[in-house]
Formats: sequence, C-alpha cells, structure tokens
Amino acid sequence: MRNNSSIPPEFNKFFWDVDINKLDVWNNRCFIITRILNFGDLEAVRWLFKTYGEETIKETVKISRSLLPKPARFWQAYFDLKEEEIRCFKVYKEIEGLFNF
Repeated sequence: MRNNSSIPPEFNKFFWDVDINKLDVWNNRCFIITRILNFGDLEAVRWLFKTYGEETIKETVKISRSLLPKPARFWQAYFDLKEEEIRCFKVYKEIEGLFNF
C-alpha cells in the first residue's frame, strides 16, 4: 500500500453520504474500495490500485457484502474468481425474493 493519508478531493462525488476527510485510508479500506468499485470512474480505480494494490482489492471483492452485482461480476472476471468465493453473491441469494413488488 502506498502511504496516502487521504482520499483525493476529486473523489468526493463517490462519497456523497460521508465526509471523506474523516475516512482513514487504511482503517476504512473495505468501505472505500467497495464504494469506488461500485461507483468510481477509471481515475478512481487507478488510484485504488496505486494505493492498495491488487491483493487488497481482490480480498475486498471477496469479502464485501455491499459490492453491487454488476461490478461484482466484472471484478469476478478480472480476478478470475469463482462465484462462491464472493460474499456479496451469497448475500443477494439470501435476500432474493424478499422484495417482490
């Protein structure tokens, strides 16, 4: 991990519900990585790889419960992971059918 102490201000748009100045880049890494993988642009994803490295991002893809299905599928293919290795797919299967409108 590169020694960054803060999220670049241009990424504030991806953290609309939190004050990015209060996020710790290391202690809040799962939240930050998941949010950028879900909503970030290419510049933000490049920053993720420079800041955290491939292994930390891959591990986050595997353990995050809040990674959205489409980004999860992309990163599953990118990292060559099996569906059962990715926690968010288990979560979505558990809640499937609860909200049939």
